[in-house]
Amino acid sequence: MELDKIEILLENYFRGDTSVAEEIELKNYFSSLNVAQHLEQYKPIFGYFSLTKEQKIPLKSIKQNRMWLSIAASIVVLLGITTFTYVNYFNASQDQNLGTYHNPEIAFRETQRALSMLSSQVNVGIGSVQYIQEYNNSKNLIFK
Repeated sequence: MELDKIEILLENYFRGDTSVAEEIELKNYFSSLNVAQHLEQYKPIFGYFSLTKEQKIPLKSIKQNRMWLSIAASIVVLLGITTFTYVNYFNASQDQNLGTYHNPEIAFRETQRALSMLSSQVNVGIGSVQYIQEYNNSKNLIFK
């Protein structure tokens, strides 16, 4: 009778339908000496669970690891802030050449050249608008 009950519990265990009390009963059965021959293959599973439960993890090493991890994280944050500050403030002060001219004649020539280039690009755009205007006029003549 007990063997049938263990087999049913084992099937429920592998389906995930057992309660904690039933799992303790299975663990107690498989840790005893009188395990049925055809169920011997499941003995290491429940033996492993009881073995790992007895192992202790030293908490001191975890606390030390957290301490070193927090120190390392602080150093990384400080390096990041230092790098950001250096790149944005110290390099920005070195790039003060804003394209200004001290000689007014050179500034005038460069301004004329820039406005000429801008004018040529605007003229290309106006030519495209004239094509659209001609299209609209033709469309209005046809659909009136």
